[in-house]
Amino acid sequence: MNRPEPDKPESDKLGSSVTMRDVAKAAGVSVATVSHVVNNKPGARIGDDARRRVQEAVAALGYRPNALAKTLSRGGSRFIGLVADAIATTPFAGQIIHGAQDEAWAHGYVLLVANTDGNEAAENEAIAMMLEHQVQGILYSTWYHREIVVPELLHQTDTVLVDCFAENSGLPAVVPDEEQGGRTATEALLAAGHRRIAFINTTSPSPAQSGRLAGYRSALETAGIDFDESLVFPAEPAQEGGYATAPRIVESKATAVFCHNDRVAMGLYDGLREHGLSIPGDVAVMGFDNQDVIAAHLRPPLSTVALPHYDLGAAGVRVLLGLKTASTHEQLMRVTCPSVPRQSI
Repeated sequence: MNRPEPDKPESDKLGSSVTMRDVAKAAGVSVATVSHVVNNKPGARIGDDARRRVQEAVAALGYRPNALAKTLSRGGSRFIGLVADAIATTPFAGQIIHGAQDEAWAHGYVLLVANTDGNEAAENEAIAMMLEHQVQGILYSTWYHREIVVPELLHQTDTVLVDCFAENSGLPAVVPDEEQGGRTATEALLAAGHRRIAFINTTSPSPAQSGRLAGYRSALETAGIDFDESLVFPAEPAQEGGYATAPRIVESKATAVFCHNDRVAMGLYDGLREHGLSIPGDVAVMGFDNQDVIAAHLRPPLSTVALPHYDLGAAGVRVLLGLKTASTHEQLMRVTCPSVPRQSI
């Protein structure tokens, strides 16, 4: 009598090796728990029952940790992982992938990219997959500069944070120099002869909010101009925020405005025109981000400061490969934000 064969994991049905995800599903635990058990992670808090289920699933499915690495003639893979929350779907931030990919290729590595859309389960699975493929290390990136909580699995390999940071994590981070960028934007307006310069800043606490404001103040101080808090206008960091601020800009008698980002500048353009003012004849406008789809196509084209996304990705790979190190004790590397002059100042 023929007996039905037991169900096999989907990976076996496809003829590929068993993965941590297969083991996690069979054992009823998370991918992170499987990783801790098979790698004998010291200090991992795993119950005896969960550990037993993982071990039984490993034996039943024939899972072999790091099977790929054993087949590589060089003794290790030529892969670098990049795990991102949404940069692949964000046009200007997608340059991080481009920069990392070009730098990886230059040193004989292939970039494995996983865009998780901020889904924690997908993120853990992506990191686990990269660990199974014995990546040289992982770049972990966010689409805007912010502090993060480091996923636990990232501590199992060399990791560099890109466009984000985690204080006291011990992980090196490559981030844009927000203060330098704010200073550069303000200096461009000062160089055009403006002395009464307003700043439209975001209402959202972030490194960009504090850093760009610090750069604005620093440039004014260097030029011998007293900081005037009444010229700093908090606004929603979107087109609507810039448009809504236009009446107050007109009342302030400012001759130039540094905007938190290009979307704010776009809204300000509309608001100033409704008040019969021309750019740059009556008011000069400076943006930030260099979102080309906005800045280069406004009329007049918007002078701005670029977020160095390509350079962030490339620098992340160099730090990961040990070709460059962070220069500060907190393992933070700040990348210069360059000026992009056009016709709005």
